[in-house]
Amino acid sequence: MTNRMNKPSLQDDSYTPMLSPWRVKAKISMIFVIIIGFLLFSSNRTGVDLQTLFNGIGNMNQIFEKMFPLNFDILGPAFNRLFETIHMALIASTFSTLIVIPVSLLAASNITTNWFVYNTTRFIMNVLRTIPDVVLAVIFVGLFGIGVFGGIVALFVFSLGILAKLISETVESADMQPVEAMRASGANTIQAIAYGVVPQVLPQFTSFSLYVFEINIRASVVIGLVGAGGIGSLLMSQFSFNNYGAVMTIILVIFFVVILIEWISGKIREAIL
Repeated sequence: MTNRMNKPSLQDDSYTPMLSPWRVKAKISMIFVIIIGFLLFSSNRTGVDLQTLFNGIGNMNQIFEKMFPLNFDILGPAFNRLFETIHMALIASTFSTLIVIPVSLLAASNITTNWFVYNTTRFIMNVLRTIPDVVLAVIFVGLFGIGVFGGIVALFVFSLGILAKLISETVESADMQPVEAMRASGANTIQAIAYGVVPQVLPQFTSFSLYVFEINIRASVVIGLVGAGGIGSLLMSQFSFNNYGAVMTIILVIFFVVILIEWISGKIREAIL
């Protein structure tokens, strides 16, 4: 009688069957072998050569020797282009933040009940998000010519795709009970969204907007390499002239400014959240 009572039952939630150690090891080994197999296959298809990698690392000494001493004469033009880069990111981030408010509501399933409008908005935003920022810069530089304007439009489209994804998912996770209560009490759709949804998503909305601004700072440097203005254009021109001292100086300026902006943005997000 005692043995029957002490014997664990299959219906008992506390009874968990033990997995065989050799089966666990076999599964882990199989996964490891598959990963190594894919790695070797990919390396073979792409022509990865460790000897070439080591030779390239050895050649880095020659590049560093050319980058020093620093060329401080480039600081004046670098800061002028850096302010231009910050202005580009600020304009693109501001307009994308404003436009994303109605777009994110249309892309949220708990707000937009029309199937066609919801899926069309989501499809367009997904398409915009899949296009890299450099490709957008090439397209808009071709449309508007070399300069800042094409870069601003490219950053705007790039930011809109990211923000629409983040904000729409935040709206979809909002509690809809306050909205339903306000509608039951006679409030229209705009009033219900303004007082029932916006207070819930406002901290995340602000945080995501600052995050996208940080991304645009870095992206504006990259798109400048294809003629979209900003400090990236100056970096590319100095690199093409083999002025490596100036190139290193510009890189250090970009590095410290990006770190500073990320630190300020992080402090603002901490204060909001």
